[in-house]
Amino acid sequence: MNERKPQYSSLSGLNIERLYTAEHLKGWAPETDLGAPGEFPYTRGVYSTMYRGRLWTMRQFAGFGSAEDTNRRFKYLLQHGQTGLSVAFDMPTLMGLDSDDPRARGEVGCCGVAISSLADMERLFDGIALDQVTTSMTINGPAAVLFAMYLAVAERRGIPFEHLGGTLQNDILKEYIAQKEWLFPPEPSLRLITDTIAYSARQAPKWHPISISGYHIREAGSTAVQELAFTLYDGFTYVQAAVKAGLDVDAFAPQLSFFFNVHNDLFEEIAKFRAARRLWAREMQRRYHPSNPQSLLLRCHAQTAGCSLTAQQPMNNVVRTTLQALAAVLGGTQSLHTNSMDETLALPSEEAVKLALRTQQVIAHESEIPNTVDPLGGSYYVEALTNRLEEDAREYFRRLDEMGGMVKAIERGFPQREIIDASQRYLRDVEKKERILVGINEYTEPDSRPIPILKIGPNVEQEQVARLSDLRKSRDPFKMAGALEELQKAASCSDNLMPYLIEAVKAKATLGEICAALKEVFGTYREPVVL
Repeated sequence: MNERKPQYSSLSGLNIERLYTAEHLKGWAPETDLGAPGEFPYTRGVYSTMYRGRLWTMRQFAGFGSAEDTNRRFKYLLQHGQTGLSVAFDMPTLMGLDSDDPRARGEVGCCGVAISSLADMERLFDGIALDQVTTSMTINGPAAVLFAMYLAVAERRGIPFEHLGGTLQNDILKEYIAQKEWLFPPEPSLRLITDTIAYSARQAPKWHPISISGYHIREAGSTAVQELAFTLYDGFTYVQAAVKAGLDVDAFAPQLSFFFNVHNDLFEEIAKFRAARRLWAREMQRRYHPSNPQSLLLRCHAQTAGCSLTAQQPMNNVVRTTLQALAAVLGGTQSLHTNSMDETLALPSEEAVKLALRTQQVIAHESEIPNTVDPLGGSYYVEALTNRLEEDAREYFRRLDEMGGMVKAIERGFPQREIIDASQRYLRDVEKKERILVGINEYTEPDSRPIPILKIGPNVEQEQVARLSDLRKSRDPFKMAGALEELQKAASCSDNLMPYLIEAVKAKATLGEICAALKEVFGTYREPVVL
């Protein structure tokens, strides 16, 4: 075994001292920088009792094959103690394509569930009480369309929208920065997002119309500092767009939520959650002056780091996920998804996803961690890391402000380049063995025992295509065309698009047809070359 070079830096490259003392907290004021849980600046948590009052929501990201396949997985997870649903959509759905689109061939149901119509959405939630569970939907470019389908399902069941709880990811800026699943240019995309925010504020007050996501920024290779800075600044951009559209900040800010990655550096990740709450509260107060304290709260969902999982020695992923989940809980998340050990190989099997859920349940009920709020608060190391992450994120805020905001920065390729550089530094450290990955560049084994994986057969695509064909034959084509025409007229002016989208899906227009109609008005996006 090669001798390891000592690594005395965090994953963000922050220099880590051998020992932390009060000297590292000079200028730090516990009264204003730490405070009490549930009080400004919310470093110690957004609620005074935190997990003593209520445990975090336990979600498992689920979606594969047909709507019926995923519906069965949802019910399996609910039976085993999951407390919220989290929907993964397949690539065609994420890109606003129908399952019978030629570009969807070979991808239908493979990395998530295939949803092309209101009928699919009804099958997805068949037998599940939408007013008794919260639902998170990981969808961005066509998010407003999928939200319209969900609302239409609730309407058909007689469930008032104000009884619906859940989250729509709906974060397009991070798509331009990291994940690259976009449909329209930035300005019309922001308009769609503000429409969902405004509609939710009026019609579905328990629904979070956007989950501002750092998860995919981190998965693309960013550091914790970059994830923190770019995610919060995206949030400011959405707030600014909504305010510019005429919304009062207090009318929608309490419904905003966030979504963070939880990587391997235990203490840096804990500090990241604490710094995020403090930064959001302070910057929202400084930039937008809300009168409702609820507008200052950063509520977040967290997911363990998919990019940290390894195909080699996949059982090791159980340990990684456990440590990451521990960091999320110690950091004070409101909701958590734990990755399954086999997710780097394929869609997670039932046994693997149950073990991932049990990981959360063991932390919740056996570790005694929920007994006290912010148990690491006051630690010299944790407080010093929290301060440093806040300082470095503020420097990014300053640079983004100077560029004229996030949209201008994206057009210049700034956040994209920062993430590329960070990713390359990390890979160089791994290649040089300056950072050890167990089973990858050290403690390797010649052969790993294969584990069973879930596979999607061609029948899923065939059945989905047949259903779409039947749908198109059975619907009223004039009613559907009229609904799309009304949608395009609304898109050409300033009307809120949500009511028109709901009418379109009820008229049996498909996801692909609706997105194609909007592209005729909004155009499409082409990424700038990043050198």
